[in-house]
Amino acid sequence: MVPTLGGRVQTRLFLLATVGVVLTVLVVPVLPGAGADYGGAFGVLVAVAVLGVGWELIYHGLQQFRWEKDWPTGFGLVTGVNEGLLTWLAARGGLVPGAGGVASSAFAMHFAVVWLGVWLCANGPLRVAVPRWRFHGGRLW
Repeated sequence: MVPTLGGRVQTRLFLLATVGVVLTVLVVPVLPGAGADYGGAFGVLVAVAVLGVGWELIYHGLQQFRWEKDWPTGFGLVTGVNEGLLTWLAARGGLVPGAGGVASSAFAMHFAVVWLGVWLCANGPLRVAVPRWRFHGGRLW
């Protein structure tokens, strides 16, 4: 199954709104550095969702040059690097409400935990729990 653009966007938003929220609630109390609060963390989570939709459009265009029109699974994990850098730059630039004072170490830890959790859920439990997802291009609704 090759996820469609709409399916990838739906999956991203759904997993960030469920798995991302739960992991954010759990990880914020143990984040290092100054400025690690729920306001900044949820601002980052929303920024990842919004910027991620833009990234999906870019990824979709790049995938059109590939024979199978999809990335290997590992590429999905590695794309967290460029998405994390863009989100961090947006936060540092004051474009993410509440996240301007978040320490770099706190941002990196929060982003890595959420990104890995969402990626693992998309490549494991989601495929089992929602069989429709696999057979409808990654669309959830």
